Amino acid sequence: MTDAKEPLLIKRYASRRLYNTETSDYVTLEDIAKVIREGREVKIVDLKSGDDLTRQYLLQIIAEHESKGESVLPINVLTDLVRSYTTSAHSIVPQFLAQSFEALRESQSKMMENMGRMNPMAAAAMPGFEAMKAQQEAFLKAMTGGWAGGSGPSSDADEDGGDRDDLDDIRRQLSELQQKLSKMNG
Repeated sequence: MTDAKEPLLIKRYASRRLYNTETSDYVTLEDIAKVIREGREVKIVDLKSGDDLTRQYLLQIIAEHESKGESVLPINVLTDLVRSYTTSAHSIVPQFLAQSFEALRESQSKMMENMGRMNPMAAAAMPGFEAMKAQQEAFLKAMTGGWAGGSGPSSDADEDGGDRDDLDDIRRQLSELQQKLSKMNG
């Protein structure tokens, strides 16, 4: 990972071309995605207005990868994200996602650190994976405690327990994601 220095400033010209201010050349969305994968933050601004366009371009990068079959987000997760824009859940979704990804990064980092200290045979046991799973489950319980306990947004629940089904579905999806990450790191 690159040191946590200033975000790479990308300027969007009126022609919609993207200009890397550090290398003084034009870049593509794939170039920007590569910089991000290498651990660098980016900031994309409109040259004329100064508007921050980072979110718009990050969403475009995700959409392009998803449309190419490089799916990371299951359909039901995408559907839930769309729903979150029209429900009271939208207020907790950004915090939930940010904290989930932060926990995931921390767990991956610990896992890689643990694997570096082990011989290859012991690495197969993936001790960091169980810690990551427990950490994510605890976080999920903390974030959804109001829903299950009847003190939060549970008044929006379907009569047939729809919110609980959604929660179970999210837990299953997180578990599947953790398993995929485990395989990628293994």
